[in-house]
Amino acid sequence: MRSIPVIGLPVAATDYAGAVAWILGKAALSDQPYAVEAANTHVASLARTDPGFGETMAGFDLIVPDGMPLVWAVNRRLPKSGKIPDRVYGPTLMLETIRATDTPDSPHRHFLLGGKQSTLEKLQTRFASDFTHATIADTYSPPFGGWPADEDEKIIQKIAGSRADLVWVGLGCPRQEHWIAKNKHRLPPAVYFGIGAAFAFHAGEVRQSPPVLQKLGLEWAYRLAMEPRRLFKRYLTHNTLFLYHLMADQMGARASRPH
Repeated sequence: MRSIPVIGLPVAATDYAGAVAWILGKAALSDQPYAVEAANTHVASLARTDPGFGETMAGFDLIVPDGMPLVWAVNRRLPKSGKIPDRVYGPTLMLETIRATDTPDSPHRHFLLGGKQSTLEKLQTRFASDFTHATIADTYSPPFGGWPADEDEKIIQKIAGSRADLVWVGLGCPRQEHWIAKNKHRLPPAVYFGIGAAFAFHAGEVRQSPPVLQKLGLEWAYRLAMEPRRLFKRYLTHNTLFLYHLMADQMGARASRPH
């Protein structure tokens, strides 16, 4: 799958169908852990400015364009016939992947890691209603705050015991990405997703922005209006940094072209 660097982050030029096909293909191999990230401007700018997070993202195998600014940046580098039509939004990618496994003969098994126990119970209820044949093999709500020394091993053994090959990790960014990358060498073979707020969205605990705002790349404005105290610093900092590095890279590319 072709990737285009966006402020240094290798973003896959793909749509939902392509991403789901890649995911299920890797899950079927059952040969090693694979890491998938749905990247927005926050993820991209953090990978550029935070060396530790940049190293973490270097360990991911598929990074899809979750935010419209990343779609626009990718499409600037693609021919007209190859441009991607829309973003690959993490919460929707989760639903599309589960839907693709919602058949009586599907061998795939899902594991939900993160969030409150009440959130996981709501998710199980919703998925059981919406996806009759998809298998949620197990769930786990880890402790909030600091973890006991043996918590990572406990989670890994729980995933292994579930025989899940699609593991949704909702610990919040950047904790979920760091956890996947740190433990990747010893995780059971499966596809692991850094899925952020998808659990809260699908459990009905947080409202998603209207589709028209998502299409215009303004989901951040809606979420900021809903949670200003929590998200103001993140969006102010990382949207600004993303634009700065994007323009700097474009100016640098123009300057390096032969005249």
